[in-house]
Amino acid sequence: MTATGPRNAPDVVDVVALGESMVTFLPSRSGRLADVPTFGRAIGGAESNVACALAAAGHSTRWISGVGADGFGDHLVETIGAYGVDVTAVRRDPARPTGVYFRTAGDRATDAHEVAYYRAGSAASAMAAGNVDLTAARAGRVLHLTGITAALSAECRGLLRELTAPRPGRPLVSFDVNHRPGLWPDDDGPHVLLELARGADLVFVGADEAQEVWGPHGAETVRRALPGPATLVVKQGGHGVTAFDAGHVTFVPAPHVDVVAAVGAGDAFAAGFLSATLRGLPMKARLRHGHLWAAAALTVPGDLAVPPPAASRGGAAPRPGWTAHADSLAALDDGAWDRLRLGPGWTQAAAATEEVPTP
Repeated sequence: MTATGPRNAPDVVDVVALGESMVTFLPSRSGRLADVPTFGRAIGGAESNVACALAAAGHSTRWISGVGADGFGDHLVETIGAYGVDVTAVRRDPARPTGVYFRTAGDRATDAHEVAYYRAGSAASAMAAGNVDLTAARAGRVLHLTGITAALSAECRGLLRELTAPRPGRPLVSFDVNHRPGLWPDDDGPHVLLELARGADLVFVGADEAQEVWGPHGAETVRRALPGPATLVVKQGGHGVTAFDAGHVTFVPAPHVDVVAAVGAGDAFAAGFLSATLRGLPMKARLRHGHLWAAAALTVPGDLAVPPPAASRGGAAPRPGWTAHADSLAALDDGAWDRLRLGPGWTQAAAATEEVPTP
């Protein structure tokens, strides 16, 4: 599978990502939410995470969403736009607020943490086929969606059904299942997620997640439940990832990562995989780039990390003099890949020294 579509139309970008983003408040220290005295402000949102990571790596991206006509909406639009993401199709809603959430620091051993969401009735939950710029949404080589958006409201579900429906000239539709049980108001979640996944060209899903939502256990069983998407990527945690594409099955083990916070890794994996797909790399390299970009997120405290440098603007090969650190790591032989260990600061160190650390 490769991403196709017009490259020279003035409004066409590499990736369009549609979905809610929220202002995130990260704790100044560990402990219960009740005990944390102050919080630092950041941003969080599966789809905007993907758009920002891809933009930071040099791809052209657009984020489409709804935010309130409030200061938090200003912060989201300005922060995401500062990554180089096109935010002109974001709708400002004077009647609904921008969503926010608070989280505690996760326990590194158990990933135990508290999260308090304040997103009910948010501007993004009012997104619908009638108030979203569908032309802008479809003007990408890839349209990236997640199941989180489908859980926000009936209007959002209708929008995703419209965007995943077969139509001439449709961009490659990427769908990350991203099941969030607490967001679904009823028992329709598994059915809706299956419907949307079957309408996509590329699907990302965790093996445990698929078992929880649909019941299949194991990557092969998930593929039998989802035979339609041209490419299915089944994430198996620290074990690795299996991809099904064009009749081929590819497994790539995960590298060893010294985790700082287990948030944002799934979004970063999707971004890395999409970046490699846009560059026409083989499946093994796509999966390794997914792992590397996930490692970039896992080794920082927040949801979003600048990925290891790889591509220049427009998804072309690396510019002369630009560090191709991720490409070098993705090209390691299997033994060296198995010995690879990534810790905090590894992407910044590579960018500063233009050297590839010895695994």
